[in-house]
Amino acid sequence: MSDLLNDAALRAQHYLAGLTARSVAPTAAALEALAAFDRPLPAQPCGADEVLAELDQLGSPATMASAGGRFFGFVIGGSLPVTVAASWLTTAWDQNAGLVVTSPVNAMLEKVALRWVLEILGLPPAGGGGFVTSATAANFAALAAARHALLARAGWDVEGQGLFGAPPLTVVVSEEVHASVRKALSMVGLGRDRVVRVPCDAQGCMRLAEFPQVDARTIVCVQAGNVNTGGFDPIGEICERARARGAWVHVDGAFGLWAAAAPPRAHLTRGIGEADSWATDAHKWLNVPYDSGLVLSREPQALRAAMSVEGAYLAQSEDRVLYQYTPDFSRRARGVEVWAALRQLGRSGLADLIERTCRFAQRFADGLARAGYRVLNEVVLNQVLVSFGSPERTLAVIERIQRDGTCWCGGTVWQGHTAMRISVSSWATTETDVELSLEAMLRAAAAVPH
Repeated sequence: MSDLLNDAALRAQHYLAGLTARSVAPTAAALEALAAFDRPLPAQPCGADEVLAELDQLGSPATMASAGGRFFGFVIGGSLPVTVAASWLTTAWDQNAGLVVTSPVNAMLEKVALRWVLEILGLPPAGGGGFVTSATAANFAALAAARHALLARAGWDVEGQGLFGAPPLTVVVSEEVHASVRKALSMVGLGRDRVVRVPCDAQGCMRLAEFPQVDARTIVCVQAGNVNTGGFDPIGEICERARARGAWVHVDGAFGLWAAAAPPRAHLTRGIGEADSWATDAHKWLNVPYDSGLVLSREPQALRAAMSVEGAYLAQSEDRVLYQYTPDFSRRARGVEVWAALRQLGRSGLADLIERTCRFAQRFADGLARAGYRVLNEVVLNQVLVSFGSPERTLAVIERIQRDGTCWCGGTVWQGHTAMRISVSSWATTETDVELSLEAMLRAAAAVPH
């Protein structure tokens, strides 16, 4: 075991050290080599060192170098070194994090990390939550809590009786609602298409003037950080209107919620603490390893009621039984990595991480705009949308950038415009990475005919 783990550590170190020198996307040869994995299940066992060597030799070259500093496709953060190390140790612990008795250390670290997260994001200190796989799972759990709370107030036990015959609920979303919220709405039985859609402005933010009347059977889903523009819905104003009518406000803040941790960006999240539930990822801007999300609720009892079910052998005497706040019974101790990130960064380190990546995003926007290319969004956070002309030319530039390998960006369609999206989310990105990547973008654009 000792030799094997040492070998794994050396291979991991070698992989990480080589990220700056390799193409961000895997080469064609590396992808072709993956075919060697596709063979019949072996009849006999082999050495663990042989398995690890094969995994490294065939697998490592075929990865996307998203752990490095020049991956700007999607909102994918790298992993802070302390969280990688904490993840290794946590894996060796092999804890079932669903119960306190099966992992006392995880229960304590989750309790502390949850308190820190609520504090640093400016959310109600009496709130509660759970550690889930992603913002999609967090949206699901939060919407289940909202469904429970509103129907319980109407005298309906939705967990026991389901939605058949239940009082109807109205769901209000933005025209730019993220796919993860739509998926969560379908999973909780509220329907992804049976919603009231609020028109948006050029940043993809809800137009407050067109916000509908709501009541005590309404769930309002707002967005903190549009995945294309970084824009925020007018959350404070919406919360004020919704809460006066008894509606539940849920915030989808997969990455944007962390803007609250950076004083220069915190104004974007004004009023966010007045909502009822929140969903966010830790594997995005907090830069912990996949997978890691958080569901947070002003009313912990509503989340617990929606997520828990009693079982004789699961009964525990602790005040907070961890599985009762998440969709999972058994799960990995992902709260350890969140604790490790916050423990090392502290307030100032987290603020610097958020602000630094936002500053790099603005540098991309400024450099591309000066070269004559159209930046489609107001860069308020870490997202940049750029058009290189026609849809065909923009797609050709993106393809050339990806093939070049210096950096990696993806495409999107924003309000009818084909664009390249730049998402700066990683602790590993440096000024040198930004300048090298900007040069590669301009080089690719210059090579594509108008």
